[in-house]
Amino acid sequence: MNPWALPQLKDTGQLQGLSTAARMRRVIFGFLKACGLLGSLYFFICSLDILSSGFQLLGSRMAGDVFKGSVVLSNPVAGLVIGVLVTVLVQSSSTSSSIVVSMVASKLLTVRASVPIIMGVNVGTSITSTLVSMAQSGDRDEFRRAFSGSAVHGIFNWLTVLVLLPLESAVALLQRLSALLLGVARLQPGARAPDILKALTKPLTHLIVQLDSDLIASSATGNATTSSLIKQWCGCSRETSQGHSNASGAFGPCTGKSGSATEDRLPCRHLFVGSALTDPAVGCILLAGSLLLLSACLVLVVKLLNSVLRGRVARAVRGVINADFPFPFGWLSGCLAILVGAGMTFLLQSSSVFTAAIVPLMGVGVISLDRAYPLLLGSNIGTTTTALLAALASPADMLLFAVQVALIHFFFNLAGILLWYSVPVLRVPIPLAKRFGDLTARYRWVAVVYLLLTFLLLPLAAFGLSLAGGAVLAAVGMPLVGLVLLLILVNVLQRRRPSWLPRRLRSWAWLPLCLRSLEPWDHLVTHCCPGRACSRPQTATKGAPCYEAPEVLASQQF
Repeated sequence: MNPWALPQLKDTGQLQGLSTAARMRRVIFGFLKACGLLGSLYFFICSLDILSSGFQLLGSRMAGDVFKGSVVLSNPVAGLVIGVLVTVLVQSSSTSSSIVVSMVASKLLTVRASVPIIMGVNVGTSITSTLVSMAQSGDRDEFRRAFSGSAVHGIFNWLTVLVLLPLESAVALLQRLSALLLGVARLQPGARAPDILKALTKPLTHLIVQLDSDLIASSATGNATTSSLIKQWCGCSRETSQGHSNASGAFGPCTGKSGSATEDRLPCRHLFVGSALTDPAVGCILLAGSLLLLSACLVLVVKLLNSVLRGRVARAVRGVINADFPFPFGWLSGCLAILVGAGMTFLLQSSSVFTAAIVPLMGVGVISLDRAYPLLLGSNIGTTTTALLAALASPADMLLFAVQVALIHFFFNLAGILLWYSVPVLRVPIPLAKRFGDLTARYRWVAVVYLLLTFLLLPLAAFGLSLAGGAVLAAVGMPLVGLVLLLILVNVLQRRRPSWLPRRLRSWAWLPLCLRSLEPWDHLVTHCCPGRACSRPQTATKGAPCYEAPEVLASQQF
């Protein structure tokens, strides 16, 4: 059995052999399941919005303080990890990009120093899909596919950074390319991008909490106040001498004017208006509630997808999504998937929502990893086009800086696609993601370790070293990077060309077991975890393949 083959979809049977009552019952149940699926997706998207608000209340002040270190930001590696950490803190690449634009426009940050931060923002936004994949850790096969889908996105971003960050530090390629395009184009302020998704979720999310996002950027530019990020006033009511009232100013404080008209501010209508709780306390409440709602919605979505995706219609849908054009036009399938991912992200106005929706579909076996990869790459392009339209709607004094930052973001993702997708041999993220998927399916705690190391511990360590100076960072980081590259090279040669290696290095059998296998660590984590949360999935529950069950092999006669 191929563990990466899409599972067989169950057949629901023929309707012709059923009675009229049974047909009506099946149609009604199908309609209710479809409504439940749409409702679960809606609350799932709303929970992502509330989750972002909770992270912003917890980490936005810290994010602004991190951005103030102009000496640290001159180091490209420090700028990269700051972009990752801030995006993880605020859970919004749009908010992180707006902070960068504000700092560049305020002359607190040069365009060249902003490029590594934009790269870090691109890396940090992939944490959402990784968190979503954790909800399918109960089923080994589903978790293998779901986690590989989230990992392929992060691996692509990191590999692109590893290539372009040294190149940008040496020749400033992205900065020069964006400046060249700005010199040719004649910019005119344009309209904002269509905000379809926000229009659907605002009626619910604005009843829970509303934030003043302008204060986040102000904290980075040095204009921060001690006021809360929770919005208290959402408009003003102007009463004339005749007694008529008129609402004006959807956002911001109301300003008094001379004359007979008096203005009163209108309070917002959400749960935390006038609350005595601090921003971190409200952030913790929102974080806990949104994570609970997010997990519940993901479980419902997966269960309903497993129930709905059956029969001939489901097989036809999966066949269309994963279909390829006939030879010699097979390459058009990936290009079309990239365009679809970019278009869907542009319509949803959120790459996190799109990638978080792809991961459960991969888990239940609707989308293959080979097809999800170009869809996720298209999502990266789609979020940059959204940022570009938002930049065109910026004020005149910030227009050039905002557009240049958006163009740098766009060229970064475009260069990544040319590097890691245009040539089939160089699609390295796919086999690496499959390796991660197999590893996490066997040891589920590896997914938590990957999440903490990639998005928290390693960026924090690099940021701490950068505070000590570039020389210290290079003295510690370069030997570690060289050691990792050497280990990768030795492992590749052990599999492909073992005769090229010294006899001692042709295998790792001479190392202690804890340095060459995860089994001792798995036993330790399994015993430390409460209950069976970290225990390995039972192989007999879904009929494991023979190569994963040695006891089956031993009992068979070949």
